[in-house]
Amino acid sequence: MTKSVQTRIENEIKSMKRGSILFPSNFDDLGNVEVVKKSLLRLENKKFLVRLAHGIYLYPKQDKLLGILYPTIQEIALAIAERDKARIIPTGTTALNKLGLSTQIPMNVVFLTDGTPRSIIVGKRTVKFKRTSPKNLAVKGKITSLVIQALKEIGKDNVTAVQLEKIKIHLEKEKQEIIKNDAKLAPVWISKIMKNN
Repeated sequence: MTKSVQTRIENEIKSMKRGSILFPSNFDDLGNVEVVKKSLLRLENKKFLVRLAHGIYLYPKQDKLLGILYPTIQEIALAIAERDKARIIPTGTTALNKLGLSTQIPMNVVFLTDGTPRSIIVGKRTVKFKRTSPKNLAVKGKITSLVIQALKEIGKDNVTAVQLEKIKIHLEKEKQEIIKNDAKLAPVWISKIMKNN
């Protein structure tokens, strides 16, 4: 029984793109949870899959020089959010980093979510999902959501002219109606910065 489930899981994974992030729940229709978990464990032992974290696997993409190409923390977080049908937005240092306002790569990455709050350890890093109010997730733009979170991290009295210039350049790539909409959801001081771009 387990053997055939394992073979079916393996065949299903082979039809996926290399670099895909997988969860036991991807194979709910092939067998009960325990059988699926055991099958994934066997496939990991066979080096067919790589375990990224508890219950999170990678169908690895190989590079001749670099070996296995691992997904970014952001890609793993997005895969988890997709599985949980939750929305997420990066906060703090991650938002600063994505906007080029900081070169610091955070060891602990925090995302705001309307899904289940939890922490997941991936290698030496931690991904934390923090439950937040729907208002924080109502932001429509990818750039505006990063700008709001980055500015909250910097703080009202610490924003430099250089940072404002960089933010302005980013906001020019966002549609005006999105900026208008999202500015209403931001704290007043951030809203002013967004409208003045």
